[in-house]
This record gives sequence, C-alpha cells and structure tokens, in this order.
Amino acid sequence: MTTRKLYGILLPTSLAMVAYAFSFLPVLSLVGPLPIAILLAVLFRNFIYNAAKWQDGIDFSSKIILRIAIVLYGVRLNIILLFQEGLSLIGAAAIVIACTFTIVLLLAKWLKVEQSIALLLATGTAICGAAAIGAVSPIIKSNKNDIALSAALIAIVGTLFALGAPLAEQWIHLSPEQYGTWVGYSTHEIAHAALAGDYFGNESLTNAFMAKLSRVFLLFPVTIIFTWWMNRKNEGVTAKASFPYFIIGFIIISLISTAGFYVGFMNEGIQTNISSFATFLLAVSMAALGLSIDLRSIKKTAAKPLLLLVIASICVYGITLLLV
Repeated sequence: MTTRKLYGILLPTSLAMVAYAFSFLPVLSLVGPLPIAILLAVLFRNFIYNAAKWQDGIDFSSKIILRIAIVLYGVRLNIILLFQEGLSLIGAAAIVIACTFTIVLLLAKWLKVEQSIALLLATGTAICGAAAIGAVSPIIKSNKNDIALSAALIAIVGTLFALGAPLAEQWIHLSPEQYGTWVGYSTHEIAHAALAGDYFGNESLTNAFMAKLSRVFLLFPVTIIFTWWMNRKNEGVTAKASFPYFIIGFIIISLISTAGFYVGFMNEGIQTNISSFATFLLAVSMAALGLSIDLRSIKKTAAKPLLLLVIASICVYGITLLLV
C-alpha cells in the first residue's frame, strides 16, 4: 500500500472518529455520526484542504469499506425471529417499499429530479438509509456527488421525522405496539427506528426493530431487481450491471448471527458491538464520500431532492399509519 493511499484511508477514518465524538454532544446526539461525518468531510474538502492526491485511498474507503460495513450490518437481522413473527411483516414491508418507490419516482418526474438521485433516495427511504444507498449505487453507476448528497439528505430528513414521530403520536393515540410497528415501517435508518421506537420503551422498541428489519431483509431481492433492470436497460451495450456480491455476505452474516443465538456463540452484546463497528465503518465511508464533494457543483441541485424527500417522507408516514 502506497503512502498516499494510506493517507486517503486515515483521513476519512479520523473524520469519522471526530464525528463520533461530536455525536455525544447535546443536540448533535440526535443527528448521529453519519450526517456529521459527511458534513465534516465536505467542510474539510471545500474550506481546509482538497486531498485529491490521496484519492486512491479515499475511493477505497468510499467503496470497499462501505461494502464491508453493509456485510456486517447483516448481524442485526435475525431471520428465524423475522419468520416466527409472521410473513405478514415482510408482506407489509414489501407494500411499503413498493409505495415508496412509486411515490419518489413520480415526485422526481414532477420536480424534474435526476433519475440517479431519485433511485438512491427511493432506496434509502424505502429500506435502510445510507446502507441501502451504498448497496445499489454501484449497480446503477451513481457518481460520488449523487451518493453523498442522497445519504446526507436521508440522514438529516430521517432524523427530523424520527424526532417528530413521538410528537405526532400524541395526536393520533396509538398503542405502544402499533406505534412501534408504525415507526419501524416509516423511519429511514435503523438508528432512526431506535430513536423513534423507544418512545414507549421495550413495548414499542421491539415492534419497531421487527418492522424495520423486515424492510432490511428485502434489501437482497431489491438489489437483484436493480441488477436485472440495469442489465435489461443496457441490453446491446457492452457495459452490464454487475451483481453486488457483497449482499450475499450480508445474508451469510445474518444467517451466522441467527444460528449463533441458538447455538450459543452469539448474544445481544456481541451483536451490538459488531453492528456498532459496522456503523463506524459506514461513517468512514460517508466521510470519504464527503471528501469527494465539490460544493460548487451540487449547491444548485440540492433543493429539489430535499423537497422531494420531505414530501415523500410525509406520504410514507401516512401510508404506514394506515397499515397499522
């Protein structure tokens, strides 16, 4: 490994560590380390130092480390428990995902938002935020600006809606179980499901995680659909969409984690530690994406995607409320 590549890995790693430190501060703790990491990296790249000569290492961090993080996220998915709770969870999750994609793509057409950004926002909103964006971005050949912008918007808007869910509950008066299921089907990130789902304690949090993980479970078939769609779209063209094999790693890790609970080598503490490490790696990859963003090139394109995401999120929260 060259010195420049090493520096390109160490820089986003350092920014991710700083983001984690900031995420423990009041107010910023509600936002989480991922949007903070992106913001710090963007500010660093545009106002302090443009580390373009370290781009090889930055690219490694934004691609390879991102894929490792997604694979490790599989540890949160207990497949047997998911099926024990009933296939109705997965069926409802499929409805939420289908409705979300339909809403986002229709809004994108109305607002004239670029297709790449629309697909990333739809995937992140429908499934699991930045992790889902990272999973589909190599399939649809998204550029770094689109990926970083979409991940940042999902993280920020998702946090605001997660904070608003307990306030909304005071008007709609759901039971703890209903409330947990509602936010699990509505929130953007797993962290958002935890943030909003804890309102009634374990009664609502358990349902929130089950509903959210049923959406995460469908990340695998969604990537297959994206691959098929891109290959069909590129029919007759040399460039073909490559299958995201790291998603198989996601499923394998989830199977190992599930089996581990029954065999005895896996417990909640180990699972939490692994998923926390995965979140840190995701923060590193988000920082790497931020280091590739030129604010001058995206400031004119952020308004419409932001409006799209806000409207779509309102619609998704409304639709999922009807489901529960």
